Amino acid sequence: MAGRFFEEWQVGDTVQHELRRTVTETDNLLFTTMTHNSQPLHLDAEAAKASEFGRILVNGTFTFSLMVGISVADTTVGTLIANLGYDKLVMPKPVFIGDTLRATSEVMEVRPSKSRPGQGVVTWKHRMLNQRDELVCECLRSALIKGRG
Repeated sequence: MAGRFFEEWQVGDTVQHELRRTVTETDNLLFTTMTHNSQPLHLDAEAAKASEFGRILVNGTFTFSLMVGISVADTTVGTLIANLGYDKLVMPKPVFIGDTLRATSEVMEVRPSKSRPGQGVVTWKHRMLNQRDELVCECLRSALIKGRG
């Protein structure tokens, strides 16, 4: 399923994204160093081993980015005008190397744009779950979407 036009979304629509991803050590290392995040819990196996988690934690901003990225093919490919914002981001459980993640998206709000006729704002609640069905990341994402016009 490709991205949908504004008029094709309704509150309550839910997408179970088919793409799943097992997080690798390389994913975490590259993302962490690429973003200049010097947190030892993401990079230093000995420091991470001494923490309450006992092992390296996957960078939370990688988890967030992966969650949004997985959602794009089913929500906004070809119909996105602009992402307007991300709200209420939470990460209630840690992600570890080797975890397999999957995402869902539920439409929370749909409204026509006041300033752009024929376009509208859709707000999704994106959720990322691990292989144990534990919630590891969640946020609201609002986007300006093309209308069929």
